[in-house]
Amino acid sequence: MMHLTETYNEIDIDIGDLRLKGNLRLTQPSKGVVIFSHGSGSSRLSSRNNFVADILLDNGFSSLLFDLLTEEEDCIYANRFDIDLLATRLLKVTKWLKKYNASKNLPVGYFGASTGAASALKAAVANNNILAIVSRGGRPDLALEALNKVKIPTLLLVGGNDEVVIELNKNAQAKIPGICSLRIIEGASHLFSEPGKLTLVAEETVSWFNKYLNV
Repeated sequence: MMHLTETYNEIDIDIGDLRLKGNLRLTQPSKGVVIFSHGSGSSRLSSRNNFVADILLDNGFSSLLFDLLTEEEDCIYANRFDIDLLATRLLKVTKWLKKYNASKNLPVGYFGASTGAASALKAAVANNNILAIVSRGGRPDLALEALNKVKIPTLLLVGGNDEVVIELNKNAQAKIPGICSLRIIEGASHLFSEPGKLTLVAEETVSWFNKYLNV
């Protein structure tokens, strides 16, 4: 696929009285923009999420990785698991992105990792502009009360060796009324750190967004 332009920018995102750091990858033309919601203790600098974002870019998708919490907020351990706070933060950044000139007309999807999947699911229920979700090693059980309201196409990716999280995702799949697929990456642990496993995650992600975000 030939792109006219590809850019990578480190940006500041002003939401109310807060300023969050973000990494914005843009391709023109673009099939859509994927907002990443990272897991507890991670950030916009997550090597795994950036790996997936690079492959999305190669396949025509823009993306935004940002810090869900400020440095001060992240020092308070409980904030990392405050799904209501994180979902609200994600919604505010989504609103910001829809006003940003280069991305305001693009369809939006979410990619949530670990606890970030819970905030992505909860935020998607509150924003009908979100067209698709991918969860990597996600904890959808942390957004239990929102699952029966998730109507958008949702892909749950779990490592085959991550037995506890497999069960959590199976239970979540049973509660989600919309299109929901559970894909188990055999031989992978929770972080998909084994050789080639994260590439499989990225390929599944591209396929899902090609089907449900590229509209």
